[in-house]
Amino acid sequence: MTGNAQAYHSSYKSGIAQIGFSFSTLISDNGQPFLEMSVKQFEVSIDASKKTFIVNEGESVLTAALRQGVMLPYSCKNGTCGSCKGKVLSGEVHYPFHPPLALERSEIAQGMALMCQAEPMENLVVKVREIEAVRDIQIRMFPARVIEKKTLTENVVRLRLKLPKAQRLQFLAGQYVEVLLSGGKRRAFSIASCPSLEDEIELHIRHVDGGGFTGHVFDELNERDILRLEGPFGNFFVRNDETNRPMIMMGGGTGFAPLKSMIENLLEHNDRREIYLYWGTRISKELYLDDLPSQWAREYDHIHYRRAISDPDSLSVVNEFTGFVHEVVIDDFPDLAGFDVYMSGPPAMIDVAKHVFFEHGAQERRLFYDSFEFGLDVPVRVLARPH
Repeated sequence: MTGNAQAYHSSYKSGIAQIGFSFSTLISDNGQPFLEMSVKQFEVSIDASKKTFIVNEGESVLTAALRQGVMLPYSCKNGTCGSCKGKVLSGEVHYPFHPPLALERSEIAQGMALMCQAEPMENLVVKVREIEAVRDIQIRMFPARVIEKKTLTENVVRLRLKLPKAQRLQFLAGQYVEVLLSGGKRRAFSIASCPSLEDEIELHIRHVDGGGFTGHVFDELNERDILRLEGPFGNFFVRNDETNRPMIMMGGGTGFAPLKSMIENLLEHNDRREIYLYWGTRISKELYLDDLPSQWAREYDHIHYRRAISDPDSLSVVNEFTGFVHEVVIDDFPDLAGFDVYMSGPPAMIDVAKHVFFEHGAQERRLFYDSFEFGLDVPVRVLARPH
């Protein structure tokens, strides 16, 4: 390359970098180097900690943060639950795929954004919470063999998955893994087993009419089959900073799975905080492991268990609450100010319960949830059905 060409090459690279593009030098067919324009990049700075990370064009703020080890809060990852809410102090974002459904108009006007959907249009400074407890847990891909497939009810299957001998999965009770499917699709399932069971994990999978993967699990998946997983993900886990506070744990359907992991882990560590467990389903037979929490309540004075059935049937028992699960919580505790609240299950349950619980004194910083959203590729006809 001549001196003039080198100077132009250097100047061009510098100019490209200044406007936010990354670049690489490739070798052309005639052996001469040339620049390949690659993806545009933006820098995001967190106001409180001054941490910075790079977001590629077409990438959400949350995805980039997690990729670089910056742990921001999240749950559904598709813009409907609001867990990832933060404020844009400087810069501008857009939402190329989904409108920010979990934001009120007043919040948008104040500069609030959903980090799981927001993509930068320029460098950003954001005000957002960071989750320190999961920072050092490694997210990785791994194979797992199905060692048990057990039908618990007509629409729930329990899978026990064995990890390779040389690998262990470190996770916090309440976190989830994603099953990797063809075509880049993923399905998220909470880990129902205790973290101390390092070489094996348990998943509770509910059949969804029209859902391709759950149909495969029920109809085709066999013991000894291999699944590809990635994880752990999520910041739904028990907080230990204020251990004097009693806990309300509320699950809807297979939302019992992460609560099971949490309670088993607390028992294993001899943690005797008061636990008020509420499990809601449509009919009694959907309480697919009802004997287990009933046993906890019998054996441990600090664990209390109530069921809520929204559509009572002939199998209903005397001590079941008739109605939605959040209603029985308020029936027992009209003032939630002194409780840590953990809830997991369908998004409709989470959304209604959040509003009701706040009205009854629940503190936003002491309310934690995992909203079981569907994948972005699930057909609208499936999402339109009641779940």
